[in-house]
Amino acid sequence: MTRPDRDDGHVKTLVRRHWNGRAATFDDESQHGIHTEAQRERWLSVLREWTGERPRQTLDVGCGTGVVSLLLAALGHDVTGVDFAPAMLERARTKAARAGLPVGFVRGDAERLPVPDDAVDLLTARHLVWTLPDPQGALREWRRVVEPGGRLVLIEGFWDHDEPWDEYEAIHDDLPMYDGRPPAAMRETLESCGFRSVDHEALADPVLWGREPRHEYYLAVGTVPE
Repeated sequence: MTRPDRDDGHVKTLVRRHWNGRAATFDDESQHGIHTEAQRERWLSVLREWTGERPRQTLDVGCGTGVVSLLLAALGHDVTGVDFAPAMLERARTKAARAGLPVGFVRGDAERLPVPDDAVDLLTARHLVWTLPDPQGALREWRRVVEPGGRLVLIEGFWDHDEPWDEYEAIHDDLPMYDGRPPAAMRETLESCGFRSVDHEALADPVLWGREPRHEYYLAVGTVPE
């Protein structure tokens, strides 16, 4: 339940500070970055299955260091990444330049995207909704920018953090999905926010994460009604 005294501006300031501070080392963890060719190929296979073969105008929200953005670009999609943390965007731009991939990156708030209505036909986000003060509002915002018939693809999970850490010690109670959601609960949330044909796939293959997954990871998809 949302706290009535929640200060979203303060919450977002601490969230941005946290991820700016982690930008330089974020990719070092096996479940975050791409560390082997087998891991890369496995992610490409998963994303190809759910995004399709034809190139799509794509928005990768909460793109961080650009891991998913670059994978989508490698599949031929026209990708723009959006993130709230400037240090993350700087890393993403550097990686895209080194890879020779034409990905654009812009700063923006996942709950108030700097994008017109019906601007893209694919929107992706990886492990993002847990860190938003208004995740359902964000999902409705994402539906706004995806054209009718377009697709939402989320890489999500259900976890139980032992203890909040760093900036999250002060704000975890202000994040309604802080511990993620099981697939069935995420499906209900997506449907309540107007998405249809909602489906999910378990992401339990250790190759994806560079180790045995510690949490219940999955991919959830939905479409915007035509």
